[in-house]
Amino acid sequence: VQLQASGGGLVQTGGSLRLSCAASGRTFSNSIMGWFRRAPGKEREFVAALRPSGMTYYADIVKDRFTISRANNKTMIYLQMNSLKPEDTAVYYCAFDRSVRFGLEHVGKSYLFWGQGTQVTVSS
Repeated sequence: VQLQASGGGLVQTGGSLRLSCAASGRTFSNSIMGWFRRAPGKEREFVAALRPSGMTYYADIVKDRFTISRANNKTMIYLQMNSLKPEDTAVYYCAFDRSVRFGLEHVGKSYLFWGQGTQVTVSS
């Protein structure tokens, strides 16, 4: 399974971007989807996750600004990012797994499949 993330780019502070993630050869039905990011010189951190039930999880630092969603045909997931800040600058990765234990949605090791990442740069 290969994941393809796209939609990154350069945006000014306060701007918006929508990231997309598609999986080749499968849908995301019954899969837990996650977005993570890695800023220069920092460790990878959790951004958002979405369960098949529709339950969502967000890091506190992006809550009320970012929205994770899934296409109706479950072939794509999205991360709508609004009110972007320079500290949101990072490479963003999508990930999924068929089974992630409740309470561990924010843990990168919970996910088996990862995309290659897309760069988001927010200028001040």
